[in-house]
Amino acid sequence: MIMFKIRGMRRYGFLVSSIGIACTAALTLAQGPPASVATVRPASATGPSAVPGSTRSLPLLPLVRTRARGAAVTEQGLRRTDVPRFFLVGVVWDDPDAELHGSVRIRTRSAATGTWSDWQDLDTHHNTDHGADPGTAERVPGAVRGATAPLWVGASDGVEVHVRAEAGDSGRGAAAGPAAALPSGLRLGLVDPGGEPVPRGSGATVSRSGEPSGKAAAAFGVPAAGAPLAPPDATRIPALAREDGRRERPARPGGKETERRGTGPYIGPRPPIVTRRGWGADESLRSGEFVYSDTVKAVFVHHTSSGNNYSCAQTPSLIRSIYRYHVQSMGWRDIGYNFLVDRCGTIYEGRAGGVARAVLGAHTAGFNTNSAGIAVLGSYNISEPPPAVVTAVAQLAAWKLGLHGVNPSGKTYLTSGGGNLYQKGKSVRLDVISGHRDGFPTDCPGLRLYGKLGTIRSAAARYQGR
Repeated sequence: MIMFKIRGMRRYGFLVSSIGIACTAALTLAQGPPASVATVRPASATGPSAVPGSTRSLPLLPLVRTRARGAAVTEQGLRRTDVPRFFLVGVVWDDPDAELHGSVRIRTRSAATGTWSDWQDLDTHHNTDHGADPGTAERVPGAVRGATAPLWVGASDGVEVHVRAEAGDSGRGAAAGPAAALPSGLRLGLVDPGGEPVPRGSGATVSRSGEPSGKAAAAFGVPAAGAPLAPPDATRIPALAREDGRRERPARPGGKETERRGTGPYIGPRPPIVTRRGWGADESLRSGEFVYSDTVKAVFVHHTSSGNNYSCAQTPSLIRSIYRYHVQSMGWRDIGYNFLVDRCGTIYEGRAGGVARAVLGAHTAGFNTNSAGIAVLGSYNISEPPPAVVTAVAQLAAWKLGLHGVNPSGKTYLTSGGGNLYQKGKSVRLDVISGHRDGFPTDCPGLRLYGKLGTIRSAAARYQGR
């Protein structure tokens, strides 16, 4: 039996802010992680002590024209022009296993100009194709919630949202049946990422690179070869040439180094990585435990479906917003992705626990174990990913997979955890660098980005010197 502290849980009857409110619920879980997953509690999970920002929740209401005696509510929404400033929006509901069959349309009012945006559609399947594997400790009923993908809208102070259930299907040639019921507990989440964090004072810390340091390192039993890649207060992990990469050894939580038989020189150069401190993660929001797989056998490429209306200077704010949305709105233990890449090709550390380690993420339902998730910030069904994105993903995959002795252009087998295209327990042959849609019926990582995976595989192999 494992005790997890699910941080960031909030009852939605309140407006919540991370400033001055600390609400942590401790849940005793009947089922722990799979046998191939290790959980380690750091000596101290500390971070910035005062990170501005907030997450607010507004209940959606039935729209007047849909009210009918005895009829299911098939359209809900709201319009508010009196809300504090926010930058990212999404719709959440109570049951993470309930799907929203329908559409979610939203528009926002600019805080700078007072003008309203055009209507935009939200991706309604974020909770089913992303997230922890079914039946695992991180997917506890009542602790996590269903949700749309978040949408970055920039500084806004007004919002209008319409959620409409799709019409039922009565069969070919027949009239459409009654609309499906909407999930219960529909609420609008509004996120303000706040500004830059205020560093916490000295003491045993977990570095913003996610690598244990000081007393925390001793608690992990980290050997010298698994030393942190950057100082505790670093905002960036520096690049490392390929010929120097052989010195890097990812350590398992118990202190045993990962086997790299037959890898030879096949470790790609380490690209520079912005740490969690670099993008301003409030470490008090996430769960204190780090959870690890045995190794990294595959990389899944994603897009965040959060829109492309952001500048690269805004990337830290965007990531802080997604982090808050995943943890406080959806109830996850941390941000779901292991890494994030912005449109300029800058790489950011995602889920805490160590960029060189096999950190268990929540990015590809059913295939999170022994894999890493790289999310490109934006939407790439129609938009072409910039060349800098393709290069960054290839470099990151070459380095990460090389640490674990894996050929980026090869194939591998992963065991399905269920809830995806395959039944639980099935051994599935996949490309080492796969798109999210290869393991789940989803549009992710977008048609245009998915079409670049062949180029990414070839480039990653070259970076490894193959």
